[in-house]
Amino acid sequence: MNLSTRITELAASDRRYEPEAYHFVFQALDFVLEQDGESRGDQSDRHIAATDLLSGLRDFALAQYGPMARLVLERWGLYATEDFGEIVFGLVDCQLLNKQDSDRKSDFRDGFDFHDAFDRAWKPKGRARVLVAKAAS
Repeated sequence: MNLSTRITELAASDRRYEPEAYHFVFQALDFVLEQDGESRGDQSDRHIAATDLLSGLRDFALAQYGPMARLVLERWGLYATEDFGEIVFGLVDCQLLNKQDSDRKSDFRDGFDFHDAFDRAWKPKGRARVLVAKAAS
């Protein structure tokens, strides 16, 4: 059975998240491993700590979807970092990912606030000046 079929079955058994959310997590994992491999020069240790994964998920979402990132994730049922933990551990339960004995769902709790992480990333840093043309009276 291929990955896409297994993810579709997993999403059907846990209707909180769309299949795209599971695919997104896999793509973000690859993104984090590539970033980490570049900094270390290899990918011999493929375990990613929850804090590093959450940072990578945020960065990947912003890179892929820009100012629409939060809305896209919410469309797939993702509203908080705990949802990423649920997906990761769902993938572990289906033997699509591995975990270490020390890994816990609670590691994903309160990783970051979605509104702060996604919305504020796109707000102007300073006060925008607005020019108002006066209508001739």
